[in-house]
Amino acid sequence: MSSHRAYFANQARWSGWEMAFWLAWVVAFFIPQSNLALLSQILIWGLFAVSLDLLLGYRGLPSFGQAAFFGIGAYTAGYLSKFGWTEPITGLLVSGAVAGVVGLMAGRVVRGLHGVALLMVTLGLNSLLYDFVQRSTELTGGDDGLPGVSIAPVLGIFKFDMVGRTGYLYTLAACFLIFVLLRALVRSPFGLALLGARDNPRRMQMLGAPIDRDLTLVMGLSAAVAGMAGALLTQTTQFVAPEVLSFQRSADVLVILVIGGAGFLYGGFVGALAFIFLRDLFAALNPIYWYFWIGLMLVLTVTFFRRGLLPALAGLWARRRKPAVDRPAQEVAP
Repeated sequence: MSSHRAYFANQARWSGWEMAFWLAWVVAFFIPQSNLALLSQILIWGLFAVSLDLLLGYRGLPSFGQAAFFGIGAYTAGYLSKFGWTEPITGLLVSGAVAGVVGLMAGRVVRGLHGVALLMVTLGLNSLLYDFVQRSTELTGGDDGLPGVSIAPVLGIFKFDMVGRTGYLYTLAACFLIFVLLRALVRSPFGLALLGARDNPRRMQMLGAPIDRDLTLVMGLSAAVAGMAGALLTQTTQFVAPEVLSFQRSADVLVILVIGGAGFLYGGFVGALAFIFLRDLFAALNPIYWYFWIGLMLVLTVTFFRRGLLPALAGLWARRRKPAVDRPAQEVAP
């Protein structure tokens, strides 16, 4: 029992590089001429990728429909604002809750599905929702966006400005708090059960683990996180359109996670940083064929970094930090 407590206590500790990672986002706020709007987009995409990581990296469930939950959260925040609920923090929580409930229902639908069948069902659900929103112009405003979106100042004090200072700090704080909760969750017994079901579901069933229930719960949790990412986008830009539900967004977030590395919560943020930075760079070089270079980057990443950038860097760091006692005696002799 004491060994279990020691294990979870060790897992809860924050490493130096983790603290440096979040501190870097704070430092970026004070750098002159920082593109805070772009950095906010990176954080939102990173949180969105983390939501998919809960499914793919920790439970082994691929999905082509993650944008559905992102869009549900985005439109919920938009409608709340349109009809008078402009307070951002409660709006963020309500948007995540609505997306989470839909995710729980979707989790019941996809139970027992695997591989191609699961991909097709998630893609179909996403496509149905996107088509409904696209056609319902009287409700959603169509491609012109939902009218009347206006967000009140954060805590009643900090107004959203054109430079993006308030939006950036609000997004950073929300992403950090959500990440802290998810970090604790994936290092808990529930998180270990998800990894066990990912690696060997039959053995977990034999041990009596409720893998079907856990699948539904992680689907709802993933949807809630994606919904809050979508709500952050609506609140910081004060705009929402059907594009948030498109298959392209589901594909992009999957590319981000593959680049960053699945099964590492930080992989979503690392992948978002690389993807969005290079996307803007390639689009500036060639506005028409920039996605060709993104595809080439994905091929090179999968070829040379099979598990993604972050796992590759972590493995390299671990080899460099290998204790001297593990080396041959002649290497450590004075």
